[in-house]
Amino acid sequence: MDRREFTSLLPALLATTALSMEADAQTPAQDADHPVPGKPTPGIESVPKPLPELVSGVYAPSAPYGAAKDRKSQRYLAGILKAGNIQTEMHETRQEVGAVHEAVGKNLHNEIWFVKEGVCELMTNGVVRRMGPGDVGLCCAGDLHWVKNAGDTPCTYFVITVGPIE
Repeated sequence: MDRREFTSLLPALLATTALSMEADAQTPAQDADHPVPGKPTPGIESVPKPLPELVSGVYAPSAPYGAAKDRKSQRYLAGILKAGNIQTEMHETRQEVGAVHEAVGKNLHNEIWFVKEGVCELMTNGVVRRMGPGDVGLCCAGDLHWVKNAGDTPCTYFVITVGPIE
């Protein structure tokens, strides 16, 4: 399957994993750059809310979030897929030229990036790869990774995470 065939599947994925209107209220972010649905924000005493079950539908993005003024995200969905108790989340990030890249990290989930505009660099396990509009990047669970704007214009990319309930 090439990237164009994969991207043609994205609308179907979104249609089958959208949040219900009742689940519009999102839980606080674990940190500004890596929100973790269902977990409280550090420093704020609260009980984690269970993740909602995702249902079919079409929904608008959340309000922009993120601590860095030159890197903002908007969440589209976050919750549990009914089949297999799989956690998934999707957001769009816009990163300005010179913005600090995503922190180096590892996750229990897989991450799929789809570049909408601009040029990004995706580092996985020490290997840096460039991505342009229409390209898809994959980071498997447990891989050390980061992503950054590598061009002279803003870059915008979608991220879909799929993995075990964290």
